[in-house]
Amino acid sequence: MTKEVQMSIKMEPELRDQFMSVAAATHTPAAHIVRQLMRNFIARHETPNATTIAAMQAADRGEGTRFESTDALFKDLGI
Repeated sequence: MTKEVQMSIKMEPELRDQFMSVAAATHTPAAHIVRQLMRNFIARHETPNATTIAAMQAADRGEGTRFESTDALFKDLGI
């Protein structure tokens, strides 16, 4: 079971009111929205993992697979 903690955030009253209004209109708990915003923020700022770093270093050395176009890359990836 995950332990939950509380957090206080200072903001303008108007921003809070708008946020709470939109949360209510979408039937989404405000805490759920804040947690998702935090997860998205963390994901955008995480450092690459070891596999990604190794691939980037190989590319810098001119190693690895080269594709003629993004279409060729996407085809190779199956997307």
